[in-house]
Amino acid sequence: MKNKFDDLLKKMDLNYFGTGTHKVSLNNALELKKKNEVFILDVRTKEENEYVVIPFAYNIPTSEIVDRIDELPKDQIIAVFCSSATRATIVYAYLTLLDYDVKIILDSIGEIGSKFGPGFVLKNASNPNK
Repeated sequence: MKNKFDDLLKKMDLNYFGTGTHKVSLNNALELKKKNEVFILDVRTKEENEYVVIPFAYNIPTSEIVDRIDELPKDQIIAVFCSSATRATIVYAYLTLLDYDVKIILDSIGEIGSKFGPGFVLKNASNPNK
């Protein structure tokens, strides 16, 4: 895996970061999710997830990714987030090395939480009148 990681690091130049192709906004990820094109992955710990559950995300803590890799679809973009982007970036690199199509969600956990107003729920709920 060393050579693959070396190649990944060499690819991460100004053009790579400047174009932003490694990132996706939460709004774009949710639109892709409606089309079943993205799998939203929350890599926060179980304890963090117990305090703030993100209902449209699948939680696999960073420390469990290796053992639970088979739970991730290969036919969808993996949009990954955590509370500060640090763990999301680590998982991004790991999944990229395993040839997943992966993006980092730009929004912080606070920004994600702030989107849960009535308008968001009405627009995104599968059955908003229940």
